[in-house]
Parts: sequence; C-alpha cells; structure tokens
Amino acid sequence: MIQQRGNMDWMLKELADDVPDIHQIVVLSADGLRIARHGGDPDVADRLAAACAGLQSLAAAVASEIPYSDGVMRLVVIEVTGGFFYLMAAGTGAYLAVLAGETVDAGLVGSRMRDMVVRIGAHLTSPPRHDGQAG
Repeated sequence: MIQQRGNMDWMLKELADDVPDIHQIVVLSADGLRIARHGGDPDVADRLAAACAGLQSLAAAVASEIPYSDGVMRLVVIEVTGGFFYLMAAGTGAYLAVLAGETVDAGLVGSRMRDMVVRIGAHLTSPPRHDGQAG
C-alpha cells in the first residue's frame, strides 16, 4: 500500500480548474500504482497508471541515448486525434499524468504541470516498497 502525504485532491483539482479541457489527472508511483486521481473513471486511472510505468521506463531508455543527457525522463507528451496525454516526473518515485481534450492549450498544460510539481513536489513522492510494503 502506498501512503499518501496528505490529501492531494485539492492540488489536482486546482490544476484541472486552471486549464480548460483536462479530463483526468493521475498521480502514480514508478511501478504503476495509482496514488491519487482527479476526474474520470477510477478504472481508467488505474489502467493509465499501469501503462505509465512502462512508458516512463521506455522514455528513460530513450533519454539515455541522447548525448549529454542524464537519462532521466522529465516529460512525455503524446498527441493523438482527440487530445493529448502528458506524463511528468513529479518527485522521488512518482509521476503526474494528464489526459486532455483536443481543444486544450498544450503549452499551458505542460507549464501548469511543471508549476505544480515545483510547488508541491514533496507531496508527490512515492517511497520505495520493500516486500510489497510501502517504505
């Protein structure tokens, strides 16, 4: 079980309120477990969290091939017909994911996510788990 550092609902709601056309926000651990969410269906949030674990690992592998890179994934953006997906490193062992519609201001989403991570990154951490327990 992952222990939350306080209730993050208000933080996630603030991000959703600041940027029109955000559908869902998920905070997840590096191993793909949902820590918190705002908006959308809980089952979708769980599937996104699981998929993000693989995506952040793949992005880190690609980052390590970029000359002078530290190999750390900071932000992944996927644009598809109908909207955008963002995945941002958000603290030690934690990530912030956002699903947004096609009318979203793509630059504003990334900017607000970064602002949120800087302001409250300490709350968006997931301690390492040992033997299936939170650290």
